[in-house]
Amino acid sequence: MAALRSSPLALRPAAVAAAPSSASSSPARVSCFLRRLPSAAPRRLRILSPFPRRRRGGGALGAVMVDSAASSYATALADVAHSNGSLEKTAADVEKLEQAFADPAIESFFSNPTIPVERKAEVVKEISSTLELLPHTSNFLKILVDMGRIDIFNEIAKEFELQFNKITNTEVAVVSSVVELESQDLSQITKVVQQFTGAENVRIKTVLDPSLIAGFTIRYGATGSKFIDMSVKKQIDEIATQLDFSSIAF
Repeated sequence: MAALRSSPLALRPAAVAAAPSSASSSPARVSCFLRRLPSAAPRRLRILSPFPRRRRGGGALGAVMVDSAASSYATALADVAHSNGSLEKTAADVEKLEQAFADPAIESFFSNPTIPVERKAEVVKEISSTLELLPHTSNFLKILVDMGRIDIFNEIAKEFELQFNKITNTEVAVVSSVVELESQDLSQITKVVQQFTGAENVRIKTVLDPSLIAGFTIRYGATGSKFIDMSVKKQIDEIATQLDFSSIAF
């Protein structure tokens, strides 16, 4: 199975995006803090809010509702960050939070409806301090807790990435290869994608995929619809289709 290696929210204009190394151990520290908390009382808190809370289940309709809510929150965060000139720093905040929420303990904690909002707010405060989040990012987390939407943060992060790319005119390209490519190779690929798309910025995500045998592939476009295949696997497949082995007995 292919292994995704890059970070989703790093930006470098017209160059290869490097995954930030800041707060690399912060999610672990946050998780440790979380595990020190006493277990929550088995009760539900009723939150009065003009905004609808997330409903569990619901099949396709429920998924659409979650996507809609995530898009609304992500757009609001991106608008605030863009207006105060902190879009890239906010993107870095979102990336650090994604790393934190990748911890099953943290994700489980915030998705647990029996844990009081006050307890979740306490953890949000600790996360904000540990990760050194911007004030508006920290406030954004508090709003998610108050609105009962903190459990869809990962969906919000994905929508924020789309908003970020749109505002900064950034094209995302996924480069798959058998082994890690050299920085000069990725730089050349970046230039090619920029020429094809006319994007002001290009961000590279690298994936290791042994099935390619050798070479690499590039996928880009709004829905990943554009594809460049420079792999040996493709060449072998093309040769195989031109050869007729039907008369050979195996």
